[in-house]
Amino acid sequence: MSQNPPDLRPDLAPRAVLPSDARPGQPKIGMVSLGCPKALVDSERILTRLRAEGYAISPDYAGAEAVIVNTCGFLDSAKVESLEAIGEALRENGRVIVTGCLGAEPEYITGAHPSVLAVTGPHQYEQVLDAVHTAVPPAPDPFIDLLPASGVSLTPRHFSYLKIAEGCNHTCKFCIIPDMRGKLVSRPAKAVLREAERLVDAGVRELLVISQDTSAYGTDWKDRSKRAGQEIVDLSRDLGGLGAWVRLHYVYPYPFVRDLVPLMAEGLILPYLDVPFQHAHPDTLRRMARPAAAEKTLDRIAEWRDICPDIALRSTFIVGYPGETEAEFETLLDWLDEAQLDRVGAFQYENVAGARSNALPDHVPDEVKAERHARFMEKAQAISAAKLEARVGSICDVIVDAVDAEGATCRTKADAPEIDGNLFIDEGFEHLSPGDIVTVEVDEASEYDLWGTIRP
Repeated sequence: MSQNPPDLRPDLAPRAVLPSDARPGQPKIGMVSLGCPKALVDSERILTRLRAEGYAISPDYAGAEAVIVNTCGFLDSAKVESLEAIGEALRENGRVIVTGCLGAEPEYITGAHPSVLAVTGPHQYEQVLDAVHTAVPPAPDPFIDLLPASGVSLTPRHFSYLKIAEGCNHTCKFCIIPDMRGKLVSRPAKAVLREAERLVDAGVRELLVISQDTSAYGTDWKDRSKRAGQEIVDLSRDLGGLGAWVRLHYVYPYPFVRDLVPLMAEGLILPYLDVPFQHAHPDTLRRMARPAAAEKTLDRIAEWRDICPDIALRSTFIVGYPGETEAEFETLLDWLDEAQLDRVGAFQYENVAGARSNALPDHVPDEVKAERHARFMEKAQAISAAKLEARVGSICDVIVDAVDAEGATCRTKADAPEIDGNLFIDEGFEHLSPGDIVTVEVDEASEYDLWGTIRP
């Protein structure tokens, strides 16, 4: 079992696990899903529709009659990765349909790969289906092609991402997500709850709530009768009543986030907040066009911990943002010392085509960005190691993700899949299965992971 690496990209989704069952003569489509978990949900919706129309899903290029590549355009490096994935699909299969965030720039894609069959933008499900119909006509058999109510999942069956909104109303200078995915559009609460109920009924034990700005859920509704923030609080309370773990991602630290924390203290939702702080120095935050009151953020963190002492806080940061001085970076390190976040990731600033930050003066040299990133991660690693060492001897519940001959790979309530650490069980694990929730005593810790023993 491999340990959790410290430098995971925050914009990468878990690797898709595709079903491979097909009846004789059934048309088969492949899928390559890149980008964030929100894109993974888009891929699941596309595949669910295709399965409902009689298509099988091929887990490899050779078995597919066409391949859909769901792309990421968050960073220039992600764009390069998307182009490489499209090129690989063309070489291995030859019939490729492109969708996703990079699809918002069709000329960029066709300029590099003119032979793709079609290019569609993010969450343009109907256009993707039209392109598939043209490339590979459907041949459904309603007596055989049965689709489970939960749809097609690209994650292990015991956890699932639950997307509650599209788009974003923020204008961060380094980000082009609003240009690609549009303004905030929240899904109706009843639709979200119906989907969540179906997932839980199908065996999902953990719901990972995602959007571009989860705490803004519902604030775009014109007929709002509730105060700001009440919609996400009400939705979280309702989700918490379904009996599964509920984990909130991408929660901006608005003041009303305080109202979510009592739900964590009550055990309705997991004591976990994924908050994109990005930086701590007020001048850097202003250049990012983000809220610049880092000291108020520290006050809010202290308040959250007063309400729910077990809360785990995760965040990601950008180092080497244009204009970042050594003094500003040192402020970020000092802030990290004071905040004592539980889970931390960082990436070096990159220009993104179309982002306003590209035009800022005083871009930081690559070697300085790399050096600062290393210093940041060294401090974050030391904080993580100390916090995990303090958990040795504690009792906690964990969810089992995988079991092999060496042991069981699990996660505590403080760990989201793929991006946080693991808890490993090396003895007495033979009876465990993915999705089981068991009580363990923590008996060993490293910088990012724990080891534990099952409690009788």
